[in-house]
Amino acid sequence: MNKISIIIPILNEVNAINSLLLYLEKNLSQTIDYEIIVVDGGSDDGSQKEVLKHQKVLFLSAEKGRSKQMNVGAKAATGNILYFLHCDSIPPKNFDILINNEIEKGNLAGCFRMKFNNSHPVLLLSQWFTRFNHISCRGGDQSLFVAKDLFNEIGGFNEDYTIYEDNEICKRLYLKEQFIVIQKPITTSARRYRENGVWRLQYHFLVIHIKKKLGHSAESLLNYYKKNIK
Repeated sequence: MNKISIIIPILNEVNAINSLLLYLEKNLSQTIDYEIIVVDGGSDDGSQKEVLKHQKVLFLSAEKGRSKQMNVGAKAATGNILYFLHCDSIPPKNFDILINNEIEKGNLAGCFRMKFNNSHPVLLLSQWFTRFNHISCRGGDQSLFVAKDLFNEIGGFNEDYTIYEDNEICKRLYLKEQFIVIQKPITTSARRYRENGVWRLQYHFLVIHIKKKLGHSAESLLNYYKKNIK
C-alpha cells in the first residue's frame, strides 16, 4: 500500500497556512494513507500557532530556504510518495488518488497542470502552457510528486538554490524520463504578480530562466531576484 507524505515549506504564511490545511483535510480522498508535514523556515508572524491547531500535522523547523526545508521534510517523511506543495497553491479534490494512480502506472514523478486565481491575459497564457509535458513549462507552483526512492536516488533538492530549486530538480527528473503532467488544475495565487506587476514580474522570471540557460550560478540568480522582485 502506498502512503503519501505532503510536505509544505512555509515562511510567514499566517494568512494562508490554516486555510490550506483545512482544505487538505476536506479534499483528501481518505482512501490512501497520508501524512502532512509543515516545515517552517523561521516565521515570526504566528504561522507556527496556526499549524499547531491541527493535531494530525507534523510541524518541523529548518534553516530558511525552501530547498533546505523540503529536504528536511523528505527526511522525516514515512511515506513512499513525496508531494511537495507551496502554501498558496490549492490542489484538485482527491489529488491523492490522482497521484497514486500515476505511481501505480509507473510514472514516478510529475505535477499538475496549473491555473492562477487571476484572469489577466498574460497569466491565462502562462497557465495554458503548463498542460504540456516539457521542462520549459515547469515551475514550483504546479507542485511536485515523486517516489521517495527516486527522490533519494537523485539527491533531493539542491540546497545551493534559494530560488529556482523546483525547476532545477524537475530538470533532473526529466533526465530520468519519469515525469508526467496530470491534466487536472492546481490553483495558485497570483499574489506575487499583484505585488510586482504582471508584465514586470513575467519579464524578470524570463531573465532568470535565460540566465540559468547561460550558466549563471545559483548565487547570481538569487542576487538578481533580490534586486528586482519583492
